[in-house]
Amino acid sequence: MSSPLNSLYTELVIEHDKRPLHAGLREPFRSEVHHVNPTCGDEITLRLQLADGKERIEDVSYDAVGCAMSRASASIMADLLIGRTTAEIEPVQEHFETAMRSRGRVGGDEELIGDGIALLGAAKFPARVKCVLMPWKAYQAALVEARTLGE
Repeated sequence: MSSPLNSLYTELVIEHDKRPLHAGLREPFRSEVHHVNPTCGDEITLRLQLADGKERIEDVSYDAVGCAMSRASASIMADLLIGRTTAEIEPVQEHFETAMRSRGRVGGDEELIGDGIALLGAAKFPARVKCVLMPWKAYQAALVEARTLGE
């Protein structure tokens, strides 16, 4: 019999954890942030490079240490962000956060959040929600910093 926790670690999550996309800190970058989840010790250093007048995400690179959920979330998020405009990402981020905070009541729109759908099993476990959302919070902070630098 499988426990509900097993549903957290879907094959897709395990794949992103073992072979993370866009991992490793790269240059050039416009902003860099470091976030820590004090509850579990997960950490991420995230670099963001913007183009087209600070509206297109040219690159997201990161170094993530922690549980498989937080590392997979960083991989999935970076893959969703790169090449898109910040305006295109806003509804993706809003839907993902709403689904993650819903305790499983809001299903995910796979067309909108792509592989992020695999992380939604964590929504039923409040302690895990912070693990999954930490990379997204780091992205938000890096975006604010990138937009304000040099103004």
